[in-house]
Amino acid sequence: MGKRVLIVDDAAFMRIMLRDILTKNGYMVVGEAENGTTAVNKYKELKPDLVTMDITMPEQDGISTLKEIRKIDPQAKVIMCSAMGQQAMVIDSIQAGAKDFIVKPFQPERVIEAVSKVIG
Repeated sequence: MGKRVLIVDDAAFMRIMLRDILTKNGYMVVGEAENGTTAVNKYKELKPDLVTMDITMPEQDGISTLKEIRKIDPQAKVIMCSAMGQQAMVIDSIQAGAKDFIVKPFQPERVIEAVSKVIG
């Protein structure tokens, strides 16, 4: 069975792109969330192997969501998704426990390289 991934992004088209890249490469997208609150609830419910987390989202940003998920599960594996020029936020998220980051617009090879490095 493929490794299970939860995709968190407030933009539906970004979630579709990521879902596409991941499923084509044998990963199973078990859930999607459009904000941090939903992401935390789905994490508890689905216990995925990996979360891809958008950094900038309304209501609750990706870094505070990352911290919340890591409180629930210190072993949680999260890869942050950032737009160009969000270097400071990427550093913050790595310090908060993110395993890697991928930059938008997504390049399939880079996404898969990051994911396979983190969860195999």
